[in-house]
Amino acid sequence: MDIGDSTYVNQVRVDEYTKNLSDHLTKDCNKDQVCEVKNILNFVTNIPYKINDSIARTPKKVVEQNFGDCDDKSNLLISLLRQKDYEAYFVLVPEHIFVIVNLQNINLGKPTLYINDKKFYILESTATNSEIGFDLKYKLDEIEAVIDPFINKKLIIDKLDYK
Repeated sequence: MDIGDSTYVNQVRVDEYTKNLSDHLTKDCNKDQVCEVKNILNFVTNIPYKINDSIARTPKKVVEQNFGDCDDKSNLLISLLRQKDYEAYFVLVPEHIFVIVNLQNINLGKPTLYINDKKFYILESTATNSEIGFDLKYKLDEIEAVIDPFINKKLIIDKLDYK
């Protein structure tokens, strides 16, 4: 995916491995969105953070090797969320990537990122035991791109807010 003057190569997967893993992680949630996202997020954030100096790795490799950097862990996180049909995107900021997720009609009482008036909660894959609705640690103008990695498209953003 070309982003301005740079290129981002993702390793998202919708495959049998990520389907089985997401089903296992959410088996006791009874379709409760907060439970599902929290269980998936907990699994990913408890994988140790370690810088990977090469291209992002596949979700399966991250789990098997039990480590990952922000690219690796975000690829795993968004792949697992996609298996459960969540609307989720990558957010690229200087030297970092995180995931946002739309939870239909759920108000967690936490600050959210609004893209074209649609509410998204920030998910930080590198912070151990991170919560849904992680605080935005960047200024809005530092957001370089919001990407749907499954179609390799940058979202067109007419309105961006954080409140």
